Amino acid sequence: MSLVRRSNVFDPFSLDLWDPIDSMFRSVVPATSDNETTAFANARIDWKETPEAHVFKADLPGVKKEEVKVEVEEGNVLVISGQRSKEKEDKNDKWHRVERSSGQFMRRFRLPENAKVDQVKAGLENGVLTVTVPKAEVKKPEVKAIEISG
Repeated sequence: MSLVRRSNVFDPFSLDLWDPIDSMFRSVVPATSDNETTAFANARIDWKETPEAHVFKADLPGVKKEEVKVEVEEGNVLVISGQRSKEKEDKNDKWHRVERSSGQFMRRFRLPENAKVDQVKAGLENGVLTVTVPKAEVKKPEVKAIEISG
């Protein structure tokens, strides 16, 4: 099987198409003063719960760990924030397309009561930030067997 590169102007896959969901999202998020794209402002984050922990994964391509902050505020609010710097421009460069976004981002998550906020761990590997919030063990109520007489 060979790959065919399409360069036809009428090819719908080679054109930028209007996305109503993306347009709606962009209208809610304020644009930055440099007219940078706002896609990065809404860093995509997955949150899953395992029997042991709450695990957050954020796609942060091109962001160094020094540019990311993970904090717990107000006792149970996980805050993931940071910034991707804009690439330096050389006056001799001729840009044909700029799709990668830059700018600041911040996401907040209210953690459940069983979260051990004093044991949060975070790691950044291959552009994916993983934040693990261990869960406190739920104490099972003690069951006392009652002997039945008669």
